[in-house]
Formats: sequence, C-alpha cells, structure tokens
Amino acid sequence: MIQLKQDNEGFVRMSRRFPAKTLISITFTDGTTGEYSGRRMNEIYDEALAAYRLGNNLDAKGFDRHPTKIHRRNGVDIVPVVSGMAP
Repeated sequence: MIQLKQDNEGFVRMSRRFPAKTLISITFTDGTTGEYSGRRMNEIYDEALAAYRLGNNLDAKGFDRHPTKIHRRNGVDIVPVVSGMAP
C-alpha cells in the first residue's frame, strides 16, 4: 500500500502513474483517510495533466505547435484531491 498525504493547498505529490491494482491511502488535511485504487489515482492524474496542457496551449501529446519558449518538463507533479471523492 502506498501512503500519500494531502498538503494544505489540497494537493498530493504524484509525479508518475501507479499500477492499476495498487491500493493507495490518502490522509487528508481534515484528518480523514481514504483508500483508492491505482486506477482511480491514474484517472485523477490524467485529468490534472489534461488541464495543465490545456492551460499551457499544448496539444494532446504535449507539444506546442507554435513554440515561443521551451518547456523543460511536460507534466505535473501534484494532483488535486478532496476528502470524500469517489473511490
């Protein structure tokens, strides 16, 4: 089981995808805990990555078709989570 802790801003650090059947325990800032599958956390990660790419005018593969600057890393390190989200 992987244990993650929510920070004060509502995020957990997740810089990679987890195996689908891995159990992940998240301790939220309000003191509650929740258990989620790796599959669910990967879905949350994918949503955060899509929002990042949309906000930075990148295409689905993460490429800027009209580059004005170089993006060193095309990913996210933190994902938003809330207490009581669907497992």
